[in-house]
Amino acid sequence: MSLAAFLHLGPVARISMGLISLLLTLVFLSDVVLGIFPRPDDSLVHQRQRAAEVLAIQITGLMADRNEILLGRVMQRVLAQDTDIRAITLRRSDGAVAFQRGETVAALGALGGPSTLDHMRIPVTNGNELMGEIDIRFKPKASAGLDDILKRPHAKLLLVLSVGGFVLSYIYLRRAMQYLNPSATVPDRVRKAFDTLPVGLVIVDQQSRVVLANDTFRHLQPEALESLNGQAITSFSWLFQDADEDAIQKLPWVQALHKAEPIQEVPLTLARPSGPPIQLMVNCTPVTDGKGRNRGSMITFDDVSDIHRANEDLRNTLAALELSRERIEEQNIELKRLASRDTLTGCFNRRAFFEQAGEQFSDAKLQHTSYCCLMADIDHFKQFNDLYGHAVGDQVIQVVAKALASGLRQPDILCRYGGEEFCIALPNTSLEDALAVAERIRAQIETHANEGVRGNNVKRITSSFGVATLSQGATTLEELIDQADQALYVSKQTGRNRVTAWTRPA
Repeated sequence: MSLAAFLHLGPVARISMGLISLLLTLVFLSDVVLGIFPRPDDSLVHQRQRAAEVLAIQITGLMADRNEILLGRVMQRVLAQDTDIRAITLRRSDGAVAFQRGETVAALGALGGPSTLDHMRIPVTNGNELMGEIDIRFKPKASAGLDDILKRPHAKLLLVLSVGGFVLSYIYLRRAMQYLNPSATVPDRVRKAFDTLPVGLVIVDQQSRVVLANDTFRHLQPEALESLNGQAITSFSWLFQDADEDAIQKLPWVQALHKAEPIQEVPLTLARPSGPPIQLMVNCTPVTDGKGRNRGSMITFDDVSDIHRANEDLRNTLAALELSRERIEEQNIELKRLASRDTLTGCFNRRAFFEQAGEQFSDAKLQHTSYCCLMADIDHFKQFNDLYGHAVGDQVIQVVAKALASGLRQPDILCRYGGEEFCIALPNTSLEDALAVAERIRAQIETHANEGVRGNNVKRITSSFGVATLSQGATTLEELIDQADQALYVSKQTGRNRVTAWTRPA
């Protein structure tokens, strides 16, 4: 395992590995000082030493009986039984070779040399008399493989201590850390000070485990009254509604731990078993040590339910006021329309007409532009009321008003001047154009007006028109209207259903 990977292990795993390392170090030191584990070579040396001594006892007896034939057979049988033996040499006390079986050994050396793992030298004596020496050569011991090492009892013991000890230590320490109360290290006066805060406060470590939670936080929700210390705040399902991993990673306290920077003013809705949910405002601040390293986070939960409700009430009130304002505006528009319009025809009434046409007339005088006034009257209107009734008379007025309006531009102003009489203001219009407009409307009324009267076969509807222009010297709007009215009177006196322009009397 690399150093970087080790440093990213949790504290419980690192402590467990440290404890096992100390235990194994103690075991190795004990072995070095006390030799508590047997050496594999020592056991093999002892085994070969015992076998060589037994052979020496047999050979000593045979040498005493001078039974050389049986002596050779014994040596040959030993070679056949033990495949690790390369050669057996029997030398007399003078160093000469008496018998040799197996591989030929060139250099034997002086009698009484030390024995080794691959070379056993056993003296042959008769009482205190040295009769010779048995020289046994063994095949070199092969290097032990991993399987051989792992099969050794002490290797198995170390493996069990390492793996089993780490697992047991990790489980125990994790359990202990989970239920350890870290707040016990916080002075009692500090805990009491935190408990007096009006906002919920939680301090977590780098692994999101709760180190301290004040009374305000514990009373936010019934489940928070249980023991919280040592538990991961991300395990509190009651604190957040979405439980998927992506939603958990976006929680403000998780973001604060990952980024090691403050997270401010994050709204959070906390559901409760009974009653309305609590509206919280969450703030997270990193907790650093003296070297500026991130050691955890301090999280505050500010209950803004009252402010939220007040804001909601305010929004509802503002919405109601806006709706009321719109309705009042609509009503004002309608009232203004009713105040400025004739109810039967929808045309402007006289008051509204003089307000708007008066401004146009003043502008035309100042700017020296053309301005005309047109007066219209329904011919023999009284006969419609007398012959067909006032309902039909109203229809006649309506169809004539509709015909007048259809022949006008947007800036032109149509007014029901009184009874069956209408007045039209035509800004930026010459006398010739005004006469053309009046003639076009007159023809339309004569041709199509009767089609708009329903249910009665009334006599033909016609209108008379009088036209006056500002260029003929009118100084006021009233004077211009009077001139157009005089022209209308001429039209009616000369046969009706015609258009007449006003001219100054001779």
